[in-house]
Amino acid sequence: MEQLISTVSSYVWSDFFIYFCLLIGLYFSIRTGFLQVRYLKDMVNLLFKKKKSNEGISSFQAFALAISGRVGTGNIVGVATAIFMGGPGAIFWMWAIAFLGSASAFVESTLAQVYKQKEGDEFRGGPAYYIEKGLGVKWYAVLFAVITIVSTGFLLPGVQSNAINSTITNAFDYSNSVISLGGTDWTISWVGIAVVLLLTLIIVGGVKRLGQASEFLVPFMAGAYILMALIIIGMNFTQIPAMFKLIFSSAFSMDATFGGVVGMAIAWGVKRGIYSNEAGQGTAPHAAAAADVSHPAQQGLVQAFSVYVDTLFVCTATALMILFTGMYNVAESFDQSGHAVVLLKENLPGVAAEGFTQAAVSHHFPGFGNQFVAIALFFFAFTTIMAYYYYAETNVAYIIKGRNKKGVIWLLRVVFLFSTYFGTIKTAKLAWDLGDIGVGLMAWVNLIAIVLMSKTAMKVWKDYLEKRKKGIDEPEFNPKELGIKNAEFWER
Repeated sequence: MEQLISTVSSYVWSDFFIYFCLLIGLYFSIRTGFLQVRYLKDMVNLLFKKKKSNEGISSFQAFALAISGRVGTGNIVGVATAIFMGGPGAIFWMWAIAFLGSASAFVESTLAQVYKQKEGDEFRGGPAYYIEKGLGVKWYAVLFAVITIVSTGFLLPGVQSNAINSTITNAFDYSNSVISLGGTDWTISWVGIAVVLLLTLIIVGGVKRLGQASEFLVPFMAGAYILMALIIIGMNFTQIPAMFKLIFSSAFSMDATFGGVVGMAIAWGVKRGIYSNEAGQGTAPHAAAAADVSHPAQQGLVQAFSVYVDTLFVCTATALMILFTGMYNVAESFDQSGHAVVLLKENLPGVAAEGFTQAAVSHHFPGFGNQFVAIALFFFAFTTIMAYYYYAETNVAYIIKGRNKKGVIWLLRVVFLFSTYFGTIKTAKLAWDLGDIGVGLMAWVNLIAIVLMSKTAMKVWKDYLEKRKKGIDEPEFNPKELGIKNAEFWER
């Protein structure tokens, strides 16, 4: 079964798809005039604007909810495995997909705002909504919704909970218990039980409680982790030029040590980059749609900035910590075709790729490095699991309307909590392969949709720019002026 899942994952993440992701990001960067550079100041200013009413959540809460989905295991374990499989050059390609992908993130989040709708006292939206209303293809919208429910409700939570369990095991000399019932051995994870209980308290409260929890936890967890990284970077300040030289040279196989493996660097950099920042995957638009703003492009810019925070800040900090300490060594392994299948091997006894970051921090702080990373990853992964639940619930609400919705949402909660717990007792490889399948399938469907809807997104962007040039600080959006149909919320 594990081999079958691994094979499916390799087909989903084919070479064609990896380059497709890069090309889509480049396409939107050109179409928007590289907004990720030219409008960086606007992104930061919009982040702290208050919401207009009591409906929905603020831009910062939506940003925090999206960041809680983006900043997770991918920033710690994902970066480590990217270096493990693709060498230091994989970090360059993580930067590349973040820079280009921020334009994709702008487009998908702007579209989510255009076609959002109000349900009770909450806003809901996302790819399923904009595919149906913008493209007018109901079956394709339902396909995305089903894939998202399966991915975020079952396939992806286990990656995060597995990482929580494994880092706590490394840091606190903890291991899962095994009990015998009816002649059968059952693995019990007390960490998994604790995570499930905490999740239950939060997800029952709905999107506003998720937004409030994210608003509090995200700045705390990201700030503490980046502070630790900055301390370690400061301690190794003189090595920074050499580390960046190593990243750039190995990204293009100019370093003889990493010769011939540029394909591995690109593949694993893009793969783990998208897993980490989720640009174009179609998850963040769910959070973006919940924000209460005066113009859709405003939240698009905020979400584009969240990609920067995830990859250019957090992932780079992790990468530098690992590279400073040399917690890897070169030992290429090849398949029958002569292609490198594993570039880097563990060089510390008992430390696999997942433990690189813990090994790097504990190298500088032996007394508490392992424990610090375990606690940081707990907050990273826990808030990501919270965001996954919101994404899954939003798509259940899209497919099933009316009184029956409550029963299905409770069923989703049970399955979601079970998959979260199950992740703590399964192997890391199985967890990551399942997660990669979920991320890849969502990205395939969503990227095709936003390319087909690029004309609408560009209309919204140009409308925002024209009104800002006229000196309007809070542009109002009127879809009828632009010939955009089915944007019922904004029409009202």
